[in-house]
Formats: sequence, structure tokens, C-alpha cells
Amino acid sequence: MHLFGPLTVLLLGLLAVSTAQAASLRCGSALITRDDSTQEVLSKCGEPISRDFLGYRERLDIYGFHNEIAIEEWTYGPRNGMYHFLRFEAGRLVSIGSKRGN
Repeated sequence: MHLFGPLTVLLLGLLAVSTAQAASLRCGSALITRDDSTQEVLSKCGEPISRDFLGYRERLDIYGFHNEIAIEEWTYGPRNGMYHFLRFEAGRLVSIGSKRGN
């Protein structure tokens, strides 16, 4: 018995292709990677086209204390038809995503 029909498989494939995740991003001759600070990204890539504050997330530190950390998403682009989405938690880059513009 098949769990997924052909249309479902096609839609899942398109979804996987539409947004790509990367470990690094080139800004001119500079390279940014996960765990870079917001200041490092600004100095290498310049000001993004948008900065969105997404809210706070609670994090448990190694001592058992709960801390609220700020979450932001910065958008760069379009660069060669691609938009790049950088997610920061507590001022550190945690993910780099990209999507082709319409």
C-alpha cells in the first residue's frame, strides 16, 4: 500500500527545492558562516534589505537557568535572482536559507 500519491510526492519535492539551507554565504569576497555575530555579518555583507524581529525564545543554559533570547531574520537580495534569509538567535547566526525570487 502506498502512503503518498504522485501529486503529494511532487509537491514535497517542489517544497524541498524552493527553500535551500546553506552553511555559508558569500558577500563579495567575504564569507559568513553559522555562529558569526550580527556585527560580523554587517561588516561583511552590509545592511540587509529588511530586518524582522521574530520574538523571543526561552533557552536553558548549562547551569539550569532559563534565559530569553531574541530571534531576528535578515533578508539580503536579490543576488542573481536569489533572496537569502539569515536567522539570528542571541546575536549569533544560526541558519542561512535562500529562495529564488518571483
